[in-house]
Amino acid sequence: MKKHKTSDMVTVNRKAKFDYVLGDELTVGMVLSGPEVRAIRDHHVQLKGSFVTIRENELWLNNLTLGADTARNIKLLATRKQIIALEREKVAGSTIVPLRLLGGNRHIKLVIAVGKGKKKYDKRETIKKRDIERGRYA
Repeated sequence: MKKHKTSDMVTVNRKAKFDYVLGDELTVGMVLSGPEVRAIRDHHVQLKGSFVTIRENELWLNNLTLGADTARNIKLLATRKQIIALEREKVAGSTIVPLRLLGGNRHIKLVIAVGKGKKKYDKRETIKKRDIERGRYA
């Protein structure tokens, strides 16, 4: 008997692609407690406004909104090589942005990417391209 795979995606940070020029993606694990896991599985989570920092050679997800709680800080699990590579990118002036939260399987994972902030004119250009694709400026 085969188990049907449910949707992996729990939540998406939709503003990330608009606010940043994104680089390579990286999937990392999360250190969570029981109630936090339940809130994520029930889709009571938002990535909006959250960001990733590096403290003492560890990755931390800051400002994650879980249910009624706000501003949770959660430790992320990545290899030493991955953390060093991310730290090198961060020193070069980039930001580590959370993109998607995956939780359809046994483990809950977070997809992060290195991003460079867009200027206001870049954002306007993105809106213009999107409108042209939709056929508004024919």
